[in-house]
Amino acid sequence: MKPSIAILGMALSTLWAQDSPLTLREAVRTALAGNKRLEASAAGVEAAAARIAQARSGYLPKVNFSESFARSDNPVFVFSTLLTQQRFGPGNLEISTLNHPDAINNFQSQVTLNQVLFDAGQTRNAVRSAHLMHKMSDEQRRRAELDIMAGVVRAYYGTLLSAESLAAAQEAMRSAEADLHRAEAARAAGMTTDVDVLSIRVHMAAVNEQLIRRAADLDVARAALNEILGLPLDRRIDLASRFEPLDLPDLDLRDYERQAVDNRPETRESRLAASLARARADSARAPLFPQVAVRAAWEANRRRFWSGTGTNWLAVVSLKWNLFNGFADKARIREASHVLRRAEAEQERVGSGVRLQVRRAWADLRAAQQRIEVARAAVAEAEESLRITRNRYEVGLSDVTDLLRAQAALLETKTRFLAAVHDQRIAAAMLEYAAGTLNPDSEVLN
Repeated sequence: MKPSIAILGMALSTLWAQDSPLTLREAVRTALAGNKRLEASAAGVEAAAARIAQARSGYLPKVNFSESFARSDNPVFVFSTLLTQQRFGPGNLEISTLNHPDAINNFQSQVTLNQVLFDAGQTRNAVRSAHLMHKMSDEQRRRAELDIMAGVVRAYYGTLLSAESLAAAQEAMRSAEADLHRAEAARAAGMTTDVDVLSIRVHMAAVNEQLIRRAADLDVARAALNEILGLPLDRRIDLASRFEPLDLPDLDLRDYERQAVDNRPETRESRLAASLARARADSARAPLFPQVAVRAAWEANRRRFWSGTGTNWLAVVSLKWNLFNGFADKARIREASHVLRRAEAEQERVGSGVRLQVRRAWADLRAAQQRIEVARAAVAEAEESLRITRNRYEVGLSDVTDLLRAQAALLETKTRFLAAVHDQRIAAAMLEYAAGTLNPDSEVLN
């Protein structure tokens, strides 16, 4: 299925005009509009639709036209050709003429019609199989869409996490610089020694190392997002979606498991594969039954291409019954039954697997939500602890070790909070992915 004109237009406008920041929903639509994997999947769906028309042709007659030229002095050829050209006369019955005829030309035009009247359901099963394969191709396209959307979500929030982590490190650096100025002022006033100043500078070096690493992570994350969007890797894109926890209602695990069994492309494809195996098992039995067909032909034979025509016609009804072919039919039936059993077992395995994916995503989401609450409280406590420790340090009631420990604790708790928000956003999208309900209009993309 090709992307709609509206989605394609929105995606192209996003690519051509990057003045406005890109939301997650727009990023998903952009990726879906120009992805080569989806283009290939759509071509596969169209090819499967064409195979349906091919299978239906078995219901229709086959009409062929042929034109041929022959010249020979073979006695049998000459005798039969004179008859079909309707030029046979008494003089052609002379013994010498029959044994040693002159060479003769024959231009033959023939129209034939072949129609199967009964084939024990082979055509019907072929059409059914083609329909099932078309549906399977469409499910493969849906799976590609889900994979692309999931990849965009991961890359988008990965970029936001890298940007927020860099911002947290920059804030920690500014805080450390302020503490350095306080320590230098205290040293100048004789209230402390060089040890405090040096300790803060060592701490700043560690924070600067994190700044460098997080800046590199952000560059890589931006390139990964550009890659999945189909843009140049060094293209700078501003992201509009806010990096904050998602407010989700209570989630029912059983509902998501039922949706996964009903909606996941993998489960649908496995059911279609089992139905396809049944159709092919029926086709394997068809050669055990007779086939009935009719054939009609009209023929024109001419001495010259444009004249001397003799015409005739033929109609035949035939019955063909395979009585014995070395047990090949029975072997095909056994093979088809084993393939069917394998498809049914695969259907059960896939169903169990997608339910497990739902449970994993659901557990990850619940854990991330709980981590957000714990980390949010920890950030507030770390900020208050740093404030108190800084005030105590300024009046000489705390040493520089306490101050640096409080600064490191704040940066660590902020990092844990950002990671929890990232994991919650990803888990929410992965839960819909696991249930097969993720789409460009999903609420989790807001």
